[in-house]
Amino acid sequence: MEFKASIIIQAPISLIFKQYQDVAHWPSWDKDIKYATLDGDFTVGSKGILKPHKGPKSRFTLSEVTTNQSFTTRTKLPLCCITFEHSLKETDSGTHVTHHVIFSGLLSPIFGKLVGKDIQKGLPKALTGLKSVCENKAKGSKA
Repeated sequence: MEFKASIIIQAPISLIFKQYQDVAHWPSWDKDIKYATLDGDFTVGSKGILKPHKGPKSRFTLSEVTTNQSFTTRTKLPLCCITFEHSLKETDSGTHVTHHVIFSGLLSPIFGKLVGKDIQKGLPKALTGLKSVCENKAKGSKA
């Protein structure tokens, strides 16, 4: 099971990536998140905790980080893994941002049904929130 959503943001890739790196402030643009923490730097292998408003807190690991291009987190559940891929690509119309969620493993159909619908509904909202924060910051830096 997987879900994907994309948006165009009128802001530099570096500004958007800085929002990703600021894990403690993810709730400022993703309103489904109550809080998020990261132990250490925004680098491969660093571990964090994310607490959604609905559901239990979960631990994640940064499994891929390519500055100003992408990052991936993995959350392990019993016999299931949820992978959250975030990618940035510069285009003529702005920065193309994609969030892609993949459920894998033996129990992925069950976890997909339990939490997948909320995640799928939340993806466009999170992207809209990220767009708003980034475009406001981009306008503020030009003033």
